[in-house]
Amino acid sequence: MTVEQLRHIMPLAKKTALEVFTPYLNEFMPAYQINTPARQEAFVAQIAHESGELRYTREIWGPTAAQKGYEGRKDLGNVYPGDGKRFMGRGLIQVTGRANYAACSLALTRDPGTFLNHPDLLSTPMYAVQSACWFWEDRGLNELADAGDFRRITKKINGGLNGWEERVRYWELAKVALTAA
Repeated sequence: MTVEQLRHIMPLAKKTALEVFTPYLNEFMPAYQINTPARQEAFVAQIAHESGELRYTREIWGPTAAQKGYEGRKDLGNVYPGDGKRFMGRGLIQVTGRANYAACSLALTRDPGTFLNHPDLLSTPMYAVQSACWFWEDRGLNELADAGDFRRITKKINGGLNGWEERVRYWELAKVALTAA
């Protein structure tokens, strides 16, 4: 994947962001089997939406009503006061919640406490990309991409269809940019 291809998909991304993230995408996508056009197109479309075209590796905190709802959510592992904000979405796919941070940390660093103790590490470019790839593989999204089930991919990432039209637009752009290669 090239900077030029990503620029076609994410025209609002800054050149420096594209230059920083492209090598990590090229390193980690194959490691997590995001290695076919269908998988890459769906993955890049989803991270384009989730990260605001590589502008945000950390959720913009309001807090909104939805963000306030993170507090005390046992399905996210948020069992201690303050967990909702502490374990807000981070990374290019916005990994959210104490339980997801621990699982991601164990997978990426072999220590479940790394991201629990240092949550902002998930905002750094390397871990922002690697955590997104881990999440993608962990949730079985390669198989859904192979089946062309972009709707189910979106639901597994977002819990619903938030930003559906934008995600589809990125997906269409990715199909053009990555097929032309």
